Amino acid sequence: MMKAYIFPGQGAQFPGMGKDLYEQSEQARALFEQANEILGFSITDVMFDGTEDDLKQTNVTQPAIFLHSVILAKVLGDDFKPEMVAGHSLGEFSALVASGALSFEDGLRLVAARANAMQKACDIQPGTMAAILALDDFTVEDICQRLTDVVVPANYNCPGQLVISGTVAGIDAACIKMTEAGAKRALKLNVGGAFHSPLMEAARVELEAAIINTEFKEPVCPVYQNIDAHPYTDIEHIKHNLIAQLTGPVRWTQTVEQMLRDGATSFTEVGPGKVLQGLVKKVDREVPAASAVIQ
Repeated sequence: MMKAYIFPGQGAQFPGMGKDLYEQSEQARALFEQANEILGFSITDVMFDGTEDDLKQTNVTQPAIFLHSVILAKVLGDDFKPEMVAGHSLGEFSALVASGALSFEDGLRLVAARANAMQKACDIQPGTMAAILALDDFTVEDICQRLTDVVVPANYNCPGQLVISGTVAGIDAACIKMTEAGAKRALKLNVGGAFHSPLMEAARVELEAAIINTEFKEPVCPVYQNIDAHPYTDIEHIKHNLIAQLTGPVRWTQTVEQMLRDGATSFTEVGPGKVLQGLVKKVDREVPAASAVIQ
């Protein structure tokens, strides 16, 4: 029995997130209070009492999801025994903290730096993303390559769901072409930037400096990284892949497939929402996938 633990990314947030953890556990309360100090504002106020719009700000969303995930993993205590971990986009940072590669404090500082760098990159270079449904990966990749504007595959979420990222004009043109090619839907997403595309280069440079100056330790189990869906325990490889992730695609479909090939027998989603469980089921209907719960 090999347990895989998976950590969600942006989009999993909801009003009131983490409040039950805060109320149930003294350890969780201490970590949330520490997070407020590190961030320099009361993120718990926004998480517990903020509106959906409040939670949509990138500089809030990313730390909020990260905190929900890593604090839940810590509160699980002895019940949390990962044999392999992976996180979707931002979730990769949660996975690294949960597996011991990063400390809680350093992980939070990096996530805050990442969110701010991405926000700045969005302001400099506006862009957007779109979900392409029921079209094969090759066709999506081919259409992206033929466009004159920057448009790239950004999230390989599950078979038949690929998110593309690029300039606003490029995404508009791509959506028309994808529909013509037989996509069931080409749905523009409500995001403020072209995440996981070359338009995030300014953010990548900024985050690279922060990652290089942060202490990493060898994780307790392999971390399957977004950039190529392979497992890593070597610190230098992990850092390199984490930097490349901002401008490269999230190969989630391939990650789940690789974990299954490597012997994963169950998937536990640690953090808000149930998005990743749904994606795992689209890859393999038979494999058990559930949310982490405090006993």
